[in-house]
Amino acid sequence: MLRTILLGPPGAGKGTQASRIVEKYGVPHISTGDIFRDNIKRQTELGKKAVEYTNKGELVPDSLTCEIVKARLMQDDCREGFMLDGFPRNTYQAAVLDEFLGEQGLKLTTVLNIRVADEELMSRLTGRRVCSKCGASFHVVNVPPKQEGICDNCGGELIQRPDDTEETVRNRIQVYKDQTQPLEFFYMATDRLSIIDGAVSPEEVFAQIENVLG
Repeated sequence: MLRTILLGPPGAGKGTQASRIVEKYGVPHISTGDIFRDNIKRQTELGKKAVEYTNKGELVPDSLTCEIVKARLMQDDCREGFMLDGFPRNTYQAAVLDEFLGEQGLKLTTVLNIRVADEELMSRLTGRRVCSKCGASFHVVNVPPKQEGICDNCGGELIQRPDDTEETVRNRIQVYKDQTQPLEFFYMATDRLSIIDGAVSPEEVFAQIENVLG
């Protein structure tokens, strides 16, 4: 039974690999962003508490985040396993998760950590372009449009998102490192961290994941 956490910096291709893991192993993809939106939409007690912070532009406290995730993991579709994405974000959350799973007589299968060098991440993210009309995604090197700056699908102008500029990308990568490196050591110390080389093709990345998960 698969119970895993997917780690990886912005631009590592987590979204692509998450979809493949869900399809092959039949487990729910649980992201904290989705959980927050669902609870807020359904106006659950946890959702009402969370929105008090988000409305003020503040981060939801660790304790509340953990409660929301634990409530999600108690739902029926998680009985046969799950894949967590975006949680835990720090060692406190990781320790709470371990304690919660232990109380249920469960444990993590492994923690998948997709690693990509900073230079490659910069290239992937700063080279991304999206259509201002239809939202189609391109890349100046990897998936270039037929005509520079013009969307193949609708002819709209291709633009660079504000969060894909070099300065913003560097900051996003650094924030991820600051949050995640302690997590890597946390899971490495208990021999639960599996390093995945994310610099190769998506197919090769997934082959490594399959090799780890079996």
